[in-house]
Amino acid sequence: MDLFDNTAGNVGKMQYHLRVKPGHVADYVLLPGDPGRTRLIAEHLDDPTEVAHHREYRTVTGQYHGIGVSGTSTGIGCPSAAIAVEELANVGVSHFIRVGSSAAFVPGIRKGDILINVASMREDGTTAALVDDGFPAVADHYLTAALIEAAQELSAERGFGFHVGINASADAFYAETEDRVKNRIRQRILNIEMESAAIFTIAHLRGLKAASVCAVSYNYTAPEDINYEGVNQALFQGWHNAIDVALEGIRKYEAKRIT
Repeated sequence: MDLFDNTAGNVGKMQYHLRVKPGHVADYVLLPGDPGRTRLIAEHLDDPTEVAHHREYRTVTGQYHGIGVSGTSTGIGCPSAAIAVEELANVGVSHFIRVGSSAAFVPGIRKGDILINVASMREDGTTAALVDDGFPAVADHYLTAALIEAAQELSAERGFGFHVGINASADAFYAETEDRVKNRIRQRILNIEMESAAIFTIAHLRGLKAASVCAVSYNYTAPEDINYEGVNQALFQGWHNAIDVALEGIRKYEAKRIT
């Protein structure tokens, strides 16, 4: 084993932070931030079982149309999300879909709408320790295409809006200023969240697949609607829609899976 390979010695074993081992999790894992939202994921699965809960990491595993699917919470931000992806990869997970909340920058996007990101502008510190400054954090094309197809169908049935584009993935939740928001709008950044840069980058480095689908919590172009006091009904329904987009995306992807 390479002395400086921090993951090789943990492959196939009980994992230090997640407390999962091979057989606990499926090939496909949905990644919410909040441990409580793994319970929402469980509501969408057949025969769900909680297999581990340690620190911010709660893991459930079940079935969706006969396909094994797990949900593991990542906590807040890229550092804890990176640990989740590394340790899940160590026990055999091959496909990761972030399922979370995000703030939008495009006028007209509403609370509860669905956002699918094709890439992430890396504004975190975690990926800076792993790759060069100019390295792009990019979602897997085929897995993302399956999410888009699922979103198109479900939005027609349920009436929610969905949007596709590039996000910013940043560490500081309260750092957005008027100038920063204006600059993101100028760069046509669709939304901002805190985990996808690490998820996309580490999946790529490990030769695995990652994608992201989030529900809109608020829109920076409508500051009067920004509310940090709690979850509103639109966002709560958005979480359920995002989970369904992820699960239907997995079903579509699996049906024509290339690798």
